[in-house]
Amino acid sequence: MSFITHAQGKVGKREIAQRFGIKGDDRVWLKQVLRDLEDQGVLDRRGKTVHKAGQLPPVVLADITRRDKDGELIAVPTEWDEEEHGSIPTIIILSPRKPRPGMPVAGVGDRALLRVDPLKPGDIHRYSGRVTKIIAKKQAQVLGLFRALPEGGGRLVPVDKKARDQELQIRPGDEGEAKDGDLVSVAVVRHGRFGLPTAKVKERLGTIQSEKAISLIAIYAHNIPNEFPKAVLDEAAGAKPAALDGREDWRDLPLVTIDPPDAKDHDDAVHAAPDDDPDNRGGIVLTVAIADVAAYVRPGSAMDREAQERGNSVYFPDRVVPMLPERISNDLCSLRPREDRPALAVRMVIGPDGRKIRHSFHRVMMRSAEKLSYQQAQAAIDGRPDPVTEPILESILKPLWAGYALVKRARDIREPLFLDLPERKIVLNPDGTVDRVFVPERLEAHRLIEEFMILANVAAAESLERAGSDLIYRVHDEPSLEKMRSLSEVLASIGLKVPSQGALKPELFNRILRSVENTEHQLFINEVVLRSQSQAEYAAENYGHFGLNLRRYAHFTSPIRRYADLIVHRALIAANKLGRDGLPPDTTRAELIEISAKISAAERRAMAAERETIDRLIAHFLADRIGATFSGQISGVSKAGLFIKLSDTGADGFVPAATIGDDYYRYDEKTHSMRGDDTGETYRLGDRVEVKLVEAAPVAGALRFEILTKGRFTGRSGASRQGAKRPPRGATPGAGPSPRGRSPGRPPTRVKVKRRGRG
Repeated sequence: MSFITHAQGKVGKREIAQRFGIKGDDRVWLKQVLRDLEDQGVLDRRGKTVHKAGQLPPVVLADITRRDKDGELIAVPTEWDEEEHGSIPTIIILSPRKPRPGMPVAGVGDRALLRVDPLKPGDIHRYSGRVTKIIAKKQAQVLGLFRALPEGGGRLVPVDKKARDQELQIRPGDEGEAKDGDLVSVAVVRHGRFGLPTAKVKERLGTIQSEKAISLIAIYAHNIPNEFPKAVLDEAAGAKPAALDGREDWRDLPLVTIDPPDAKDHDDAVHAAPDDDPDNRGGIVLTVAIADVAAYVRPGSAMDREAQERGNSVYFPDRVVPMLPERISNDLCSLRPREDRPALAVRMVIGPDGRKIRHSFHRVMMRSAEKLSYQQAQAAIDGRPDPVTEPILESILKPLWAGYALVKRARDIREPLFLDLPERKIVLNPDGTVDRVFVPERLEAHRLIEEFMILANVAAAESLERAGSDLIYRVHDEPSLEKMRSLSEVLASIGLKVPSQGALKPELFNRILRSVENTEHQLFINEVVLRSQSQAEYAAENYGHFGLNLRRYAHFTSPIRRYADLIVHRALIAANKLGRDGLPPDTTRAELIEISAKISAAERRAMAAERETIDRLIAHFLADRIGATFSGQISGVSKAGLFIKLSDTGADGFVPAATIGDDYYRYDEKTHSMRGDDTGETYRLGDRVEVKLVEAAPVAGALRFEILTKGRFTGRSGASRQGAKRPPRGATPGAGPSPRGRSPGRPPTRVKVKRRGRG
């Protein structure tokens, strides 16, 4: 453990064996020792590397957020996951020192790669750090609501939930054109020892009363680049359509695109046909063609640097922040019907059992036969073709569905993790206001495209491994022991057990999910199982994809919107000698490790921004419905109170413990419940409840509820009842002692509540 804790660089079984001279059959013993230490919660494993449980790895990507009172820079890990590591944040102290020549000089707002060590043995929350590379330099800016003062100037109320009590002072003359209630971006000017920090308005973003400003909050709060530099736009404008030279001519192959109806860029096309090889009777030839972004975005170019900085496109209900300029994403690389487009294609031969026999990659010129929506393609297969799909139903669509039926057999045998979680969609009116929130129907057409893309991604990883090429994998580790324990506790609270079996596999979770199908706990348990999973990420080291139950997997199918896919395209071009615009031969593994860290952080940034925007839009949508009642489910329980997820909109809100009733409620960590001391009335994770909306804060995306449903009440007889409406607060119950009354002589107890989380 001392060696693992203090070793410099990556530590795995091989490094431990070398350090302690463990050879031959003793390596089996070492593997078991490491497994035992992991089971005991002493070690954490990440692929083939291990480190002390809860401790940061030796090199971490971090954001430098502030200076402490001693002037030392304070950084926090960029990819901090509160669910995985706990709510106590890890901080990294960068001691001020005179920089050596060539040593990077960091400041507040920068993102950097740090080499870290615990300040004290056993302390997993405080580290010392040394900057090895600055990834991005940012001016310290804060986003918030401007509140004007009569004498001029004003205060800034940050939109960040965690910083809403940390107001900034804006002096007269520094407010720019901001008016009271405007959403503004400010630069922090000074942090003094006394008084509020001062700031200066840099940009007025508009009034928060407009839903169109909601996504801007997330864009600015997460420092998402949303304007392309002139050099990038000039480079995109000067791009010429790719020529046929050096490509196979596949323009006669009737590939089709199947996308959402509102999609503007189409980066994947598919085709399937029966295999005419007599040795593969009953098999198919499946083709997946992907837009050849590498033909336009060259390594080291302005577009390439900007794409790597953005990492991925970010999707909001009212706008898209693209990874690439529209000239590339919506024009030259979009696989429009009946237009010549360059593509990188994989042709896969599938056997009658649904398993892939072989595959090959090709650089081609294609011409999409048709552009279809999921709903349009599904309707045609279901017997309702339209003028577009009727001519291609027999020749193109039915072979695609026959191919899907084949590969589905192999998928069902492989049994990836199958979560049934509704994906809610917000529809906006032309003026930007919320029209409705609904759950789109999940179609077989969606699953067909997903499965074909998974097969293409696996083929990409296999080809590059076979060629001995470094690449960026899409990896997903198995759940940690701590998360499995938490899942077991949640299941026990509703009378279920984690099935016992040997190695941890997705099949175990699928058995849990099948056991709650068509019950009141179905949605709740699906969400709990999702929370028990590790975070998928990009890595130059392969440790498999647990959720898909695949040993190797790489993103290949969306280079228009994901930088990882562009790297994989370039690697395939180089490995298969398909042109001169592949991955440069001098690309090092260290560079790919750095890129993986950056784009993994960008992905988490995008996910957080998209989620927060949905929360804010729904809070805005419900702001004029104060006093209305809603059905929901208890999605979380803490000492502070109950977290509620509404059934119709999927909105998350909070019921503070002090407002539940007149009893004194205690949190039971083992049963994930709140229980009244006097009455025994209990609210448990997963219970369905009725709530009344009492507050909506659109800026923070926060909702506060009052619970109307009575909890599970256990009387002296032991009988339990749950679900009745609670009388309004202050109402007098019927004759006789109140079931919510206090014992004689006991003074009223108040609970001080600190609001946490989304609520």
